[in-house]
Amino acid sequence: MRPPILRRLFRRVAAAAVCAVLPLLTTQAVPASAAAPAPAAAGLQQVTGFGSNPGNLQMFAYTPDSVSAGAPLVVALHGCTQSANAYYTNSGWPKYADLWGFDVVFPQTTSANNALSCFGWFDQAESTRGRGEAASIVQMVEYAKQTYGSDGRRVYVTGLSAGGGMTADLLAAYPDVFAGGSVASGLPAQCATSQAAASGCQTGPQKLSPAQWGDKVRGSHPGWNGPWPRVAIWQGTSDYTVYPANATALRDQWTDVWGIGQTPARTESLPGGTTRSVYEDASGQPAVETFSVSGMGHGLPVSPGSGADSCGSTAAYFLNTICSAYHTGVFWGLDTGTPGGGDGLPAPAGLKVTGVTGSTASLTWNAVGGAASYAVFRNGAKVATTASTSFTDTGLTAGTAYRYTVAATDSSGAAGAASPAVTATTSGGTAPAKCFTATNYAHVTAGRAHTSGGHARANGSEQDMGLYNVFVTHTLRESPAGYFVIADSGCQAGSS
Repeated sequence: MRPPILRRLFRRVAAAAVCAVLPLLTTQAVPASAAAPAPAAAGLQQVTGFGSNPGNLQMFAYTPDSVSAGAPLVVALHGCTQSANAYYTNSGWPKYADLWGFDVVFPQTTSANNALSCFGWFDQAESTRGRGEAASIVQMVEYAKQTYGSDGRRVYVTGLSAGGGMTADLLAAYPDVFAGGSVASGLPAQCATSQAAASGCQTGPQKLSPAQWGDKVRGSHPGWNGPWPRVAIWQGTSDYTVYPANATALRDQWTDVWGIGQTPARTESLPGGTTRSVYEDASGQPAVETFSVSGMGHGLPVSPGSGADSCGSTAAYFLNTICSAYHTGVFWGLDTGTPGGGDGLPAPAGLKVTGVTGSTASLTWNAVGGAASYAVFRNGAKVATTASTSFTDTGLTAGTAYRYTVAATDSSGAAGAASPAVTATTSGGTAPAKCFTATNYAHVTAGRAHTSGGHARANGSEQDMGLYNVFVTHTLRESPAGYFVIADSGCQAGSS
């Protein structure tokens, strides 16, 4: 718990907030009153003296009294002409701060920095390591670590529009500070390095390769070799302020940084016409996720209501589709009930497939000290809880590949880190094999393989194909669909 003096400090109540207006991304001539900072509302309190503040920002914080030291920290960045209070009121993050136990810092910029109170995502004097607004935000993180006892290993940043662009810049410049990020209707890191180039990024970023986008991240903190932040990307398909091409560029940028391909391990349908695509790291954990919201314009997805996955309130550019705060928090592990969430039990080692039939797959793994049970996940969805270190999944489809992970669960029911994934392919099925002979680069580009640690690996079998380049050639055999094995010694006819 916080010392009483800090609880008193953060219980100061300020006046009501002004409404947010259109979060444009670049400066325009507007009356000064349109960008005036909003006072804090009850529950959101201003913090002063958090550092030298080279970016001339204001710090606001929501710090539930029930949150103890050692909790995660979320930094939430508003859009242009918005305020910290608008984001606090409408985004949904306070709900999960209360429910899951973490603090939230809401930085605020003003018209003194930009006529429309935009964070300077397009200005290298503001968006790069050790400079301007980016440095001020990191000072807020340090203040939270020292004052609230926030866990420096679990600091996350999220933002809308210009705040999303600054989020990407922060993740690139400070991968040693932020464990994860979420960019909503935002821009790739260092897409623009001047205000003149900003509008071009909004309507269509440069047509760069994933490696070129990734180089913008790597160049933001030279010499950093990881770990890299885990990144969620939210985008409406009908956004004509920040075009959907930016979400594609963001995906290319961060999958390249992680050394993984641009073909998702799986896609899923979520409420609000949302499609989630998951890009996994070498251990089978989600490293990058994209959330494409069909028909949504420019704004942050929210979903008012009382359900566990409902949050926020609708307002200008807070759009009633799906609760992005909930799904982002789960992706980061803030709910501590998902694999990799929190600082729980270690991942079970030795997960392997011990047998398959046309409708079953059997697994075993090594025991984890302190585990009360184990959660078994098939294709990312929990399918069983067992006290044993073995499990047989039933009711499967013949000739189909399934990916499994296992997480140890403690006596409170909290799941620890997930094991590396294994693939089990049920027997049977009648689909003919298909064969493809190409370079490793071409296999990855075509979605038959992915990259890991500079090597290409066959999708499904995870066989190491050697260096990811245009000089190494392999024949891959596909059977069943989506499952590839190396077949250099020969592949049956009936193939492509």
